[in-house]
Amino acid sequence: MSDLTAPMTSYDALLRVAFLMERAREGSYRVEAFRKAAGIVAQMGLDETRARVERHAISDITGIGKSTAAVINEAVRGKVPARLFTLQEEVGPLVAGGEDLYAAMRGDLHAHSNWSDGGASIDEMVDAAAALGQEWMALTDHSPRLRVANGLSAERLAHQLDVVADINSARDDGFRLVSGIEVDILDDGSLDQTDEMLDRLEIVTASVHSNLKMDRGPMTRRLVTAVSDRRVNVLGHCTGRLVAGGRGERPQSKFDPEAVFAACAENNTAVEINSRPERVDPPDEMIELAEDLGCLFAIDSDAHAPGQLDFKAYGCERAERLGVSADRIVTTWSVDDVLKWAAAE
Repeated sequence: MSDLTAPMTSYDALLRVAFLMERAREGSYRVEAFRKAAGIVAQMGLDETRARVERHAISDITGIGKSTAAVINEAVRGKVPARLFTLQEEVGPLVAGGEDLYAAMRGDLHAHSNWSDGGASIDEMVDAAAALGQEWMALTDHSPRLRVANGLSAERLAHQLDVVADINSARDDGFRLVSGIEVDILDDGSLDQTDEMLDRLEIVTASVHSNLKMDRGPMTRRLVTAVSDRRVNVLGHCTGRLVAGGRGERPQSKFDPEAVFAACAENNTAVEINSRPERVDPPDEMIELAEDLGCLFAIDSDAHAPGQLDFKAYGCERAERLGVSADRIVTTWSVDDVLKWAAAE
């Protein structure tokens, strides 16, 4: 990660603080305060922000508190904000191991924006991914059934596709935003989005989010049906387990992993190595089984905020330790190769 401790605008400083806090897995409420303040100063503009700082009136604005005001004041005066300097000094590898594989990573097939349950705009997610050295990223907001995550209806998803096209047209750095979805796998294995919209997407990551305690037999059939769908490219966080974090622990779903991963291999569907540290999904033994059965893999961040895009380091450590070769990990491929793979029948 580059050293960004040189003086910068208050907007950039606030976003950088938020990024580093997200990367360090600090509370979302605290992070949101910095992103909200960044939005406020962006709306005010440089001149008004500077004028308010000079009048010692920046804290009078609703949405700017003591901590965010300190960052704004120092940045406007040409100083590196103390909060940013401290966070930057603490930056280091998230995990020991996996460095070579991390260096080979070129993209991400599972990332969210504030169109569903993410904490940042699509532009912010794209800018962060590019700054981390990624060449491409799939935008995979949730599908409509997952209401708690503000899942996208067909109409909202169609609108998002236009936004994705506009972003790609506007960028001049070669970064490619890939249209996609994290579609919910329903109880019978069908997918929670219209056929028309699924056919328009470049990437479909399919995951189970409900009825996780389904019996082994029905859950196996559910997953096999989903990964056998020609439109599904990635099986996301297949066990649904949680091993740590603010949401507590959750046991993994019961299914026949050999049957599911054999279906993945037969249908060219990648098994996701979900890099969120509270998931560690699939468990090591399932990754080894999927590798033995000839599966492809996708090391994904499942990021819900820009700073979480770096979580792929956790997945890389696991994959490298378990001996998964880089050429079987689709997120090390070029975007052209990924799109050819995803479009193959």
